Amino acid sequence: MPEGPSVRKFHHLVSPFVGQQVVKTGGSSKKLNPASLQFLWLQDNQVHGKKLFLRFDPDEELGSLGNKSLPELLQEGEREEEAEDQKQALGPSSWEISNQLCPSMERVVPSGDNGLECLQRGTPAGAAERWLQVSFGLFGSIWVNEFSRAKKANKKGDWRDPIPRLVLYFGGGGFLAFYNCQMAWSPSPVVTPTSDILSEKFHRGQALEVLSQEQPVCYTLLDQRYFSGLGNIIKNEALYRAGIHPLSLGSLLSPPRLEALVDHVVEFSADWLRGKFQGRQQHTQVYQKEQCPAGHQVMKEAFGPPGGFQRLTWWCPQCQPRLPANEQGQSQPSSGSQAPTSPHSALQGL
Repeated sequence: MPEGPSVRKFHHLVSPFVGQQVVKTGGSSKKLNPASLQFLWLQDNQVHGKKLFLRFDPDEELGSLGNKSLPELLQEGEREEEAEDQKQALGPSSWEISNQLCPSMERVVPSGDNGLECLQRGTPAGAAERWLQVSFGLFGSIWVNEFSRAKKANKKGDWRDPIPRLVLYFGGGGFLAFYNCQMAWSPSPVVTPTSDILSEKFHRGQALEVLSQEQPVCYTLLDQRYFSGLGNIIKNEALYRAGIHPLSLGSLLSPPRLEALVDHVVEFSADWLRGKFQGRQQHTQVYQKEQCPAGHQVMKEAFGPPGGFQRLTWWCPQCQPRLPANEQGQSQPSSGSQAPTSPHSALQGL
């Protein structure tokens, strides 16, 4: 699943179309009837963590349409779409615009990321204001004025281009193509910018408090209630740079070490976002690596809370030793520690 920096790049791609009318639609979505968006106006575009929210309003003269044009939320359709995504996962081409790092087939669903599930239990938005929530899958992407093309054959030997979930053609002449994503109508988004790692309102004190819980820090980092936008790549890289073993209990880590971890979360995320706008790929030090920068062998194992999602985790046993309980509270210097970078500064000058 694309992480916060990638979704903010998607937000940037969609922004030029705000204020334009949808004049034609297409796509393979079974959960959302693409035709329900025709003739609506894209009035707003917001990003919160790993989710993109698009607001569609009818023209004033069409305000009496009611809910007739709104799609029915079909949970069966969502399962069919997820199965179709697996068939269409033809490699990096399906998420080229997202500029993600080396794709893997691990399931990227963080604990606490249950916004879509909550919306499915609700009611579609009213006619006057329609918010479409877009949650991207493992290879999720948005293409502008072009379609994704197959770069290699699938397992059956077919060179089949990925099929967009939704295509929106606008009155200005351009179009957006959404791939490998789940969409649902929602009320106006309720956001907590204090938990968004790329927001200028991100609350360090709150982050430090939740990290100090008596559970492995690698579980806490992926909780979207407190670290919105943080995914598996950021988790692995921040822990390595802070020199902390993924299974270290937050309650046994000293305040300086927890502060260093939060610093690296913000710094890595901001640098990744800045690189996307500069056309620069973000290089990882431990994620999907066989050796760390120091030349040590990297370990890989799936970690996750009991009964929860198990996420592949990469770490260096020598740079990130798992200390005995009576030593974990002692402060250790973090590897490659630098002053944190303000995330919103990555957007300056664009």
